[in-house]
Amino acid sequence: MDEYIEKYLTDILMATQEVEKYFKGRPKLFERFAKDSLRQRAVERNVEIMGEAINRILKIDPKFSLPNAKDIVDTRNKVIHGYDSVTVEFLWGLVINHIPKLKIEVETILSK
Repeated sequence: MDEYIEKYLTDILMATQEVEKYFKGRPKLFERFAKDSLRQRAVERNVEIMGEAINRILKIDPKFSLPNAKDIVDTRNKVIHGYDSVTVEFLWGLVINHIPKLKIEVETILSK
């Protein structure tokens, strides 16, 4: 594996783990997250890192196999450029559904 791709995958993994830490020792409750702008912004920042890292991987290897890679880059772009359309519900969907799946996918790739 290309050393830069491995570094970017590690960055993605670290960003997913950081998001997990935001909820460690406390139940994942939408109501709590909806009132916590600090955690919302932290999730946004980590989504930016994940999307940018994937974008860089795809520049090195456009055929790199990572499920939903383009969607993740698009999500990064939405967070950065369409910040006014990013809702708490959208971020919550990432926290609950997409980021945990991405973590597993990246762990699988890195373990090979």
